[in-house]
Amino acid sequence: MTSPIITTHSVGATVQLVLDRLFAQIKSEEYPLDSRLPSERALASEMGVSRNTVREALDVLESRNVIRRRPGSGSFVTWRSPEAESGHGAGAGVTGASVAFETSPLDHLVVRGIIEPEMVRLAVINMTPREIQELERLMAELENVHTDVEAFVAGEENLYRKIAAGTRNPLLASCYGLAIESCRVSFRAALLRRHLTPRRIRECQQRYKSLLQAIAARDVERAVELIKLHLLEEQKLLLQDL
Repeated sequence: MTSPIITTHSVGATVQLVLDRLFAQIKSEEYPLDSRLPSERALASEMGVSRNTVREALDVLESRNVIRRRPGSGSFVTWRSPEAESGHGAGAGVTGASVAFETSPLDHLVVRGIIEPEMVRLAVINMTPREIQELERLMAELENVHTDVEAFVAGEENLYRKIAAGTRNPLLASCYGLAIESCRVSFRAALLRRHLTPRRIRECQQRYKSLLQAIAARDVERAVELIKLHLLEEQKLLLQDL
């Protein structure tokens, strides 16, 4: 009952089992379209796994447009079988997500290495003073996170999205949005949960603060150098996990 759009070598074995089971239940319409999934606590209890494992599986399902989370309401099924789709756009949402999902950690870093230096260069040149102020506000929020990995990752995403928007290049920003989606798939979620200790969070915050200062000072060379150094640290983290 599993599907190629869910199967991946990038998730842990226990997460994969939860994925397989949930997707099989969705395919069999035990959880039909628009129905609400049980809570994370209930699923964890039912499957005999931790809530973190369930959360990682739900992260993957959401990244593939199989479910949609509504804050305060829960997770709802959005997946339709190929047979149920009609028209030329059938399955378009899943196809777009599948690109991110099938991207390996190394592929992801290669793409970031290509995009981020140019993205930062354009942001330094094109961001308005008001946008830089907004970036400073997002940085202040990020600095208030000390141990919550999910909150840190969300704040990090907001920071990157603001920089991407500041390039004034909608195509580049859109491409980088796909890179962010690939960050959400479980290989990186698992990696971050293992390695984003409070000390590493502080180190990242310091690097981002230096980057923000370079952007505010309109120092293109310094900003590009800092983002390259940050990517190098991410590469070390990945190699440490291989």
